[in-house]
Amino acid sequence: MHYVSHGQGEAVLLIHGLFGNLDNLKNLGSVLEQNHQVIRVDVPNHGLSEHWDNMDYPSLANAMVELLDQLKISAAHIVGHSMGGKIAMAMALLHPSRVNSLVVADIAPVAYQPRHQTVFAALTSLIFDENTSRKSALAHLINSGIDEGTSQFLLKNLQRTDTGFEWKMNLDGLIHCYPRIIGWDLPISADVHFDKPTLFIRGGESNYVTAEHRDEIVRQFPQVTAKTLNGTGHWLHAQKPEIFNRIVSEFIEQNQG
Repeated sequence: MHYVSHGQGEAVLLIHGLFGNLDNLKNLGSVLEQNHQVIRVDVPNHGLSEHWDNMDYPSLANAMVELLDQLKISAAHIVGHSMGGKIAMAMALLHPSRVNSLVVADIAPVAYQPRHQTVFAALTSLIFDENTSRKSALAHLINSGIDEGTSQFLLKNLQRTDTGFEWKMNLDGLIHCYPRIIGWDLPISADVHFDKPTLFIRGGESNYVTAEHRDEIVRQFPQVTAKTLNGTGHWLHAQKPEIFNRIVSEFIEQNQG
């Protein structure tokens, strides 16, 4: 698994969301690495990490633990956004001794209904030929019904080859595994919970974490505190980075060993 590590101190692992890469939480990492060893990863099937035919949260959590083993880190503070938040929660529930504290950004420990059909349709219908350019790819995504900000984010996955362009992410693998990505299926009993400090941060204008998720969040993470960033959607860490970074860094500082 591809990663970068900077700084010294208690370790913090940052995990990005679907279609992202390790640069998504780079701004937060720059703040944290002043006092911590910060590891940012490319989740399998993303960025420069290996492509998996099958990905689920137990396997992804195991991969993160194996990385900690590789780095000789006994436990870390884990921060995840969206899909990365689910990976972080799976780590906490399946490998609690490896997690000092947990920060989950705008996702709940529940199964979701599909919501990326338009994105997948736009990505798979983009034809790569000698006429393809970043400009034409952007126009294709916008014409496919994706807003410009999201389109620009998705195009970070576009990489140039000797013959033109291709997707850096494993698009076929993500489509194949999508039901498990939006699901929440862990090999644990209903009474398993993570009883260390946990912080949920939601976007005030996002519908990813709602009042109906509260009971499941509290059941699985009873030591939880929650904050809402008003004026932000699902990309809260990018929309209000200074506030988001301060909230996360203060939480981690309060829960150092």
